[in-house]
Amino acid sequence: MFREMRRKRQLLPTEESVAILERMTNGTLALHGDDGYPYAVPISYVYADGKIYFHSAMKGHKVDAILQNDKVSFCVVEQDDIRPSEFTTYFRSVIVFGKAHILTDELEKRVALGLLADKYSYGEAGMEAEIAKGFNHLLIVKIAIEHITGKEAIELTKNRNDRP
Repeated sequence: MFREMRRKRQLLPTEESVAILERMTNGTLALHGDDGYPYAVPISYVYADGKIYFHSAMKGHKVDAILQNDKVSFCVVEQDDIRPSEFTTYFRSVIVFGKAHILTDELEKRVALGLLADKYSYGEAGMEAEIAKGFNHLLIVKIAIEHITGKEAIELTKNRNDRP
C-alpha cells in the first residue's frame, strides 16, 4: 500500500522516528485541497500513543479538505544543516501517512487539548481557564497513523555507523 523507501541505508528506526515526532513542535500537514491541488499547511501538534493531534478553527480550507478526503500526510524536519562546501544538506525528517478525523467525543477532545496545552504551555498559570474559554470554539483533529518513515542524510548515516 505504501511505498518502500528507496535509500534503505538512510532509513531511521521507527523508534527514532517516533522520538523525533515527540520532540518537535511543528510540521507540515498535506491534504487534498480544492480543484485537485495539494494543500500543505504548517501546524503545531502533539504526538501521543501513535496518533498526532492538532487544533483548528471551526471552519476553513483545512477543515473542508479533511471533510472531503481524510487521507493526509504530515512531515516534520528535525535537522536541516546546510553544508555549502559539501554541496549538500545534513537533514533528518519524518513523514507520516494516515487518516485525519475531527474529534466529536467531548472527553477525547478534552484529553487531546490537554496534551497540546501540556506540550506548549506546561505549568503556565491560567492554562485550565484558557482551555475552558476556547473549548467550544475550536476543533481537535486526530491523525491515526498508518505508515511512518524517518530518513536522514547519508552523511549522518555514515557518522552513526562510525560510532563505537
